[in-house]
Amino acid sequence: MAAKQSDPTEPMRIRAGKYAGVDEGTACTQSSFKVNGKAFLFVGMQGGRSKAMFKLRESMPQAVKLAEKTPDDVQVGSTGWVTARFSAEKPMPKALWEKWLDESYQISNGGTAAKKVTKKTAKKSVTKKTPAKKTGVKKSASKKTITKKRATKRKG
Repeated sequence: MAAKQSDPTEPMRIRAGKYAGVDEGTACTQSSFKVNGKAFLFVGMQGGRSKAMFKLRESMPQAVKLAEKTPDDVQVGSTGWVTARFSAEKPMPKALWEKWLDESYQISNGGTAAKKVTKKTAKKSVTKKTPAKKTGVKKSASKKTITKKRATKRKG
């Protein structure tokens, strides 16, 4: 019979650390894992239990259902972060945390899930492309208008 693991977040930490481009740090009293400067996992202890936070999109309906069934174990935030609380005696199911961890990493790494929905991505692409063109058109148009007005005043 295998002994229970004392820290049920250890497998999460190991898996998170194996993704490409990951930086591990600390936020408050929790370990944080980031890629491209964006956090995708926070793990640590809180209230005598382990806690893991994941950024989700496609799995959000599943997380909402779990939160309704077990509100002490799963909470869904308004910004896409889902908090799961568990213990060594009652760990988070491996298939679930692996799925959520993979999705969270993909979102923070700019994967297809992030590009489909992220408002910031849409704003950045518009900001980079549109204003430069519009600004150039407005300046040249306003210069022509001023030049024509001056020429009209000189003639009259």
